[in-house]
Amino acid sequence: MPSLPPLSRRRFLVTAAAAAAALSPVLSFRAGAQAGPGTLLMVPAAPNPAGTAERVFVLHGDPLSGPITAIVTEDGNPVPAPVLADGERRVLRLMHFNDLHNHITEMHPARGNTHRMAQMVRRVSEARAAAAEDEVVLFVSGGDDHTGSVFDELLGWAPEEFVADAGYRAASAAGVDIAVLGNHEFDRGAEMLRIGIAADAAFPVITANVHGSAHLARDRDYVAAAVLEAKGLRVGFLGLTTQVDTRTGQPDDPGMAVASPVAAVRNVLPALAQVSDVVVILSHCGFGSGQHRTGKAGAARLIGEGDFDIAEAAGALTDRPVVLIGGHSHTALNTGGLDPDNVMDGVLMTQAEANGRYLGEIAMSIRAGAGRQGWFTHVGLHPIKRRDDRVAPDDPAAAALETDADYDHAYEAAHVAPLIAALEDRLAQTIGTVAPDADVAPARVIADRYMRETALLNFMNDALVARSRTFPGGPVDLALFNATAIITGLEAGPLSFGDWYAVMPYADQVHVARMTGAQIGAMLQSNAHRLVRPEEAADLDLGGFVSRGFLHFSGGLRYRIVPGADAAAARAEDITILGAPLEAVRTRVFTLAVNSYVQLGAFAEAWNGQPIVAGVGGEIAGMDLRDLDYSHTGLVYRNEIIAHIRDHGGIAPDTGARLDGRLVVG
Repeated sequence: MPSLPPLSRRRFLVTAAAAAAALSPVLSFRAGAQAGPGTLLMVPAAPNPAGTAERVFVLHGDPLSGPITAIVTEDGNPVPAPVLADGERRVLRLMHFNDLHNHITEMHPARGNTHRMAQMVRRVSEARAAAAEDEVVLFVSGGDDHTGSVFDELLGWAPEEFVADAGYRAASAAGVDIAVLGNHEFDRGAEMLRIGIAADAAFPVITANVHGSAHLARDRDYVAAAVLEAKGLRVGFLGLTTQVDTRTGQPDDPGMAVASPVAAVRNVLPALAQVSDVVVILSHCGFGSGQHRTGKAGAARLIGEGDFDIAEAAGALTDRPVVLIGGHSHTALNTGGLDPDNVMDGVLMTQAEANGRYLGEIAMSIRAGAGRQGWFTHVGLHPIKRRDDRVAPDDPAAAALETDADYDHAYEAAHVAPLIAALEDRLAQTIGTVAPDADVAPARVIADRYMRETALLNFMNDALVARSRTFPGGPVDLALFNATAIITGLEAGPLSFGDWYAVMPYADQVHVARMTGAQIGAMLQSNAHRLVRPEEAADLDLGGFVSRGFLHFSGGLRYRIVPGADAAAARAEDITILGAPLEAVRTRVFTLAVNSYVQLGAFAEAWNGQPIVAGVGGEIAGMDLRDLDYSHTGLVYRNEIIAHIRDHGGIAPDTGARLDGRLVVG
């Protein structure tokens, strides 16, 4: 594998008095001070040299123990108020993205590569070059920089596998000034996140409501909030992470938890606003509140305390300008300019969908003492173009496609090309062949996965059972996988590692549960309530996330779903386990391979005892799978399936990609 040029190790937590004096003549610091109750320490840190911030101060202390009454320097003195004179004006331009999911550059052998981050870099660089004397251009991430493309593989699953944190390395070189931690940052565990931050994040990463990790330490690896200064403007940033979908309860990090984002806002925002000219909330909590349908959701999904709740709380806590840059729900907001519905209690909310499809831009005029009077002047999204070299330049469709003039070639060559080189061999590896009669085409998989038996998921679950002969604890009886974790299907022909990664991009490991026949029967009954019914299909976006938690199983588990009049009336019947009727094996214990997302309760998909959502009415509680007796194999789900594909030559009806009646609906 080619070696990658390392970035200098991040040095944000600088506390030396000399460094502090160099950063700001108006603040004095004393090394080694600790934040007391109700207090945050304002500690100087190094700005990203590729960014715009001239000075960075990170806030140390506990944001969750109660209201913050003071932000002080390390000598214990209150932080001076913002330095703009009365009536003095600055223009703040925030360029933002969220949920990039490592879609830095999308490689395609026929269409050509789509340079998503390099397109953003071109726009941001042009905005910075054109900035007036009184204008500051900051570039920020709304979280979920990881999980979703083959670049994830460079992070590895263990410290000895680490090559690079592609998301943070690309963002650092792009000039990102600050980022919030999203839920997918934790997919490979807090230890790997810590390694990635230390190696490749040249900017502060923030969240005020994640706490208790054994591997990731607040004030060492991340901070609750930060203040960035440029051209005399002081911008406060507060980070928030979703409570609903962050992977807590991991076996190696049982103490990690996510507190209420609204409580964190109430604790921190008033004090942060006092030392800032403007406050930016980087909220990776999702647009909406409670259950809400937006963005990637094919039906209403559980947001919990989301951006509506956060904006409502924030608006009442300060009269300073507050903008909320969101993420998590993959929502495109303000695509045609400001939508008045996206201003709540004086707080402007925006979001740039996901996967690098847009670059957001907010321009605001900040005047000392003017509060929120006429403070923002422009809000919008810039589309990031997809490449397709098959389209002729004179074709009318070509205007919406990427050309060589749309992206920063120097950035791509210097910073992304080495990452691609490290991946190329693995991406291009042919792992098998997809047979023409395998019935696993994308349209078929998308149409079937929430509603009926699906050939591709049959193949996967049976493959995992077959692979279990090599598991540390021996073979398993059954396997399951959730429908939302399959993103697409496969066209017939040669199958590469990259093709399979596109099918199942999420970072799951394999756990083995021990369940009685009775428990399996209860699980199937809960699954019956989750089926998308034919009469619902027209009103749902089956190409999106219908987050009901519908599960597919290996061939040793066969049953019928009788839909009934509604979801509450749906029943699982005619259940057999390894060929035996359920009633004959109710007390027998079976082993079941489970992916880590489901093992952790599937969060908003309600395998945690919470009500099933995404359009399922009646407050039907999902079965709680979290407290089953599990053993952790340490194996990566995707790698096991790839090994099976290699062993059997590909995906075809005779290797398991077929319908066999294991699930009958009706």
